[in-house]
Amino acid sequence: MIRVFYYEPKNQISKSGGEELINLWKGASDSIIWLDMEGQSKEEDLALLEKFGIHPLAIQDAMRPRHPPKIERFDDFLFLLFRGLDAETNGINTNAIQLSLFVADRALVSRHAKSSKSANWLFEKLQSDSSPILDGPGGLAIRLSNHLSRRYVEMLLELEPRLDEIEEEMFDNPDDVLLAELTGYKSRLRKLMRTANYHHDVAANLRSVEDPLIGDALSHEIVDLYEQIERTQTLANMYYQICNDLTDGYLGITSHRLNHVMQLLTIITVIFVPLTFMAGIYGMNFEYIPELSFRYGYFVLIGIMLIVAILQIIYFRRKRWL
Repeated sequence: MIRVFYYEPKNQISKSGGEELINLWKGASDSIIWLDMEGQSKEEDLALLEKFGIHPLAIQDAMRPRHPPKIERFDDFLFLLFRGLDAETNGINTNAIQLSLFVADRALVSRHAKSSKSANWLFEKLQSDSSPILDGPGGLAIRLSNHLSRRYVEMLLELEPRLDEIEEEMFDNPDDVLLAELTGYKSRLRKLMRTANYHHDVAANLRSVEDPLIGDALSHEIVDLYEQIERTQTLANMYYQICNDLTDGYLGITSHRLNHVMQLLTIITVIFVPLTFMAGIYGMNFEYIPELSFRYGYFVLIGIMLIVAILQIIYFRRKRWL
């Protein structure tokens, strides 16, 4: 899918449509265009990117299904590569997509293989209010990046109530399902931290190096982008530590319960050892055992066994092992 937003500052005319607006943009020297490419073939995307004079190396990075987020400056444009979230992302179960942004003097070109909620949001916003495009293509790129970063923060904040629920469930009824859920969260949070670190480098570069394609008027938006990414890093790291603590707590509770069971089994074994010893002695097949001829020998032996067992139980209860 190709969608284009076209704007003429002189006449304050804005239009949204398809590829036909590209020729209109080329014929107007002061017009601004945003070309958004979604889910097209590599051949179609390559042909369009070459029309805008994008460097082959930048195109190569944009075409890769997985590439670390980066920022790179070329002669005529600024290349920004983010790892965004597609429109189907639900909670911490993230579906990452490559979001490539090419910022030129009068054009912003974006490419993503799947639907991007951030790109959809910005396009709908421009159709109802074209004022964001007055800051130029750089302004659109920063606002798009900002919305993308906010989605990460919102997604992480949705995880906190579930972690609180797991903590309560863990003390009431710890089971392997909770442990598997925590392990899954840890794996996804590690990936988020790695992505946030890459994004942090991009935002730090934008903040520290002035670029004419971005403009000084966007300094506050860039600071906001930097802060959102920093917050993503902080939240992802904090929730990862919480998951670690909950996992350790689960293993500690399980170990404590296992120790209690083993203690109980050990006590039972200790109680029955002397009883088994006595039963073993009088169960031997020797012809002469004096006690066998005693009329009340069986009852005496059973009584001794009971006394020994009762005394051991009393001892263990005083030691609070039972």
